[in-house]
Amino acid sequence: MSFFESIIIAIIEGVTEFLPISSTGHMIIASSALGIAKDDFTKLFEITIQLGAILSVVVLYWKRFFAANRLGFYIKLVVAVIPALVLGAVFSKKIDALLESPLTVAITMLLGGIVLLFVDSLFRQPKVDKEEQISYGKAFVIGIWQCLAMIPGTSRSAASIIGGMQQQLTRRLAAEFSFFLAVPTMAAATGYKLLKAYKETPQLLTDKHNLMLLAVGNIVAFLVAVLAIRFFIGYLQKHGFRLFGWYRIIVGATLLVLVLTGYLS
Repeated sequence: MSFFESIIIAIIEGVTEFLPISSTGHMIIASSALGIAKDDFTKLFEITIQLGAILSVVVLYWKRFFAANRLGFYIKLVVAVIPALVLGAVFSKKIDALLESPLTVAITMLLGGIVLLFVDSLFRQPKVDKEEQISYGKAFVIGIWQCLAMIPGTSRSAASIIGGMQQQLTRRLAAEFSFFLAVPTMAAATGYKLLKAYKETPQLLTDKHNLMLLAVGNIVAFLVAVLAIRFFIGYLQKHGFRLFGWYRIIVGATLLVLVLTGYLS
């Protein structure tokens, strides 16, 4: 992987991580197009630069993350992340196999786009507009919804936001809770991937060039994610999900044609 390729993938991660369009799916397609998808370091890079993206959430919501008397907030995040930790551990090998499939991304992008076209009309009467009103039960259900994102192309953001809206959260609160939930979820996924790489392929983490790529990738992902979050919250409140739905349908259909015709392997 070159520095140019690392910056391209990091920009994609920063833009797409918190939008309901699947960051993993976009990175799989980008790395496939660049011809580096099969490389072990590329797979590690695509996971570990999520640290930079989640740091943007902590920075933007600093006061809400570290305010006094936040024990209940942290417990809710722990409760919500449990399903992903359990299913991720059980199905880790199958998930890794799916991460190499542009066809899976194309199908889930397309189907997810269709769902987003109707989300706003399905959940029109939210009752929960404050973080304190999110019960532990609601947090757990949102965590179950998040597990759908283990299928590449689904979008962790989309799954958890829709889960929040299904639990009667407002669009803004559902999006913000999704951002908060990303921190323990992605930190755990990244930590697991790094530990696995350290045990199985330590040379990937001791190579100076690779370490520089990871540093650059995380910095770029952080900066871009800050801008993406600010845009998304404002846009979502005013316009909803339809634009993202049509985007996913167009991209998914295009990818499906490219995969089926052999232009994208």
